[in-house]
Amino acid sequence: MGECIVRLYNETPLHRDNFVKLAKKHKLDSTIFHRVIKDFMIQGGDPTSKNAKPGAVLGEASIGSNVPAEFRDSLFHKKGTLGAARDDNPERSSSGSQFYLVKGKVFTDEQLDAVETNRLKAKIPTWQREVYKTVGGTPHLDRDYTVYGEIVKGIEMVDIISEVPTGENDRPVTDVSMTISLLKKREARRLERELKEAKQ
Repeated sequence: MGECIVRLYNETPLHRDNFVKLAKKHKLDSTIFHRVIKDFMIQGGDPTSKNAKPGAVLGEASIGSNVPAEFRDSLFHKKGTLGAARDDNPERSSSGSQFYLVKGKVFTDEQLDAVETNRLKAKIPTWQREVYKTVGGTPHLDRDYTVYGEIVKGIEMVDIISEVPTGENDRPVTDVSMTISLLKKREARRLERELKEAKQ
């Protein structure tokens, strides 16, 4: 259903290195986006989702140990970010392999005020509010789930997948599988040049 390129953040080295390790070993290839919620996110990375039977409940399994939380105030859940899924553990450590890509929605000031009061118990910086009011995202996940990358090309893939029909447990009726690979250094340098030129 498309392709996207994600830049992993150096500010979250534990999550970055874990994701690189999974990609190098092709551990996530042929897994599916097992949880898709319109205007919220698309989630994958459950190793048991490979060849899972229709209707099977997914989202409980992970590869490897949990990754310690790496919350950074400068990294937030704007549309297109890569975040780490997790269970309800008190340390808020992340799944060893499950992740999500943020679709989100655009918020008003009043809605952001409500998120601050009811969920975050903290103020959203003005510059982040502007992103949530224009680009969109999922601000209620901030400071609760680790953000460790963002899509720099191909955000349309998330838009398309977020619209697929889903059944029980938000699983797409028709499986949406994935292949994850790392850019070669030469490809990454070329992409960086393209992105810089596009901003000028």
